[in-house]
Amino acid sequence: METLPGVFLGQRSIPIGAAGAYVPGGRYPLTASAHMTVLTAKVAGVERVAATTPPDRGAPPPVSIAAMHLAGADEIYVMGGVQAVAALALGTETIDAVDMLAGPGNAYVAEAKRQLFGEVGIDLFAGPTEVLIVADRTADPFVVATDLLSQAEHGPDSPVVLITTSHEVAARTVSWVEKLLPGLPTGEVAGRAWRDHGEVIVVPSLDAAYALADQYASEHVQILTAEPREALHRMRNYGALFLGDKTCVAYGDKVIGTNHVLPTLGAARYTGGLWVGKYLKTVTYQEIKDAGSSARLGEICGRASRIENFEGHARSGDVRAARYGSARMGWTDHSFGQS
Repeated sequence: METLPGVFLGQRSIPIGAAGAYVPGGRYPLTASAHMTVLTAKVAGVERVAATTPPDRGAPPPVSIAAMHLAGADEIYVMGGVQAVAALALGTETIDAVDMLAGPGNAYVAEAKRQLFGEVGIDLFAGPTEVLIVADRTADPFVVATDLLSQAEHGPDSPVVLITTSHEVAARTVSWVEKLLPGLPTGEVAGRAWRDHGEVIVVPSLDAAYALADQYASEHVQILTAEPREALHRMRNYGALFLGDKTCVAYGDKVIGTNHVLPTLGAARYTGGLWVGKYLKTVTYQEIKDAGSSARLGEICGRASRIENFEGHARSGDVRAARYGSARMGWTDHSFGQS
């Protein structure tokens, strides 16, 4: 846009050159993470996406390899953990370094990304999967319990929180969790998460529920109330919001289309999750075509710089003021907003 006569300022969104996508394995082959990281980068226009996933009992995991290939990975490596993150970030004799790392992982992967931030960019700092449900008296306790356990199975350190305005919903949800756990194949993991990191909080009103939920700034926030869309206007700190009993967090994890690489550990207070824009650099450019404008800005630059004791900056402006000063005849300070 032209901000002053002949002064043009602009922005460009440029894809990064190369991205590394970490697709977790181990207990669960998280094939959906290939779509979340690789496909998102390719949509952004990243030329080279190097994807990696841990081996399955010493062999390449077929479903993860297929998912990375179908998502558009340019390179696929079977390696996991800290060594995989380091290889992508720093490069090896056979792997070229990338510009940015993305994707979830265990505590070691998260710490490796944290330490490498600055050497490369990262999508966000990630901790254990979190879920928080806000429910009123209209919520079905069976659904609440099912949805809490769906995220508890991610790991024994996953926080699972229910904030409700109903004592009955709270009590019946706890009862259903205890009934459902024995029949859940991942019940051992989910049970530990529920026992060690589960919370059920009864509050006097939905106002209090939304305020408390914002303090948690949870990764996944599910709204099971009579008017779930109210949360869109009442809450501000969450990784992803799931509105109504027809929508569940598992949809976001696997199939619905939004990204499941989301902020945890309170990071939702200052960032959102992974999306196409995370792979784009927004840069600026500027150009002055009008000599008079350059001369006037040179004068202002000289004064502003000397106030800050930057004589070199001032002289850079002085040169333009002297060289193009004759071209600003007839210009008024009004043309420059009384600068």
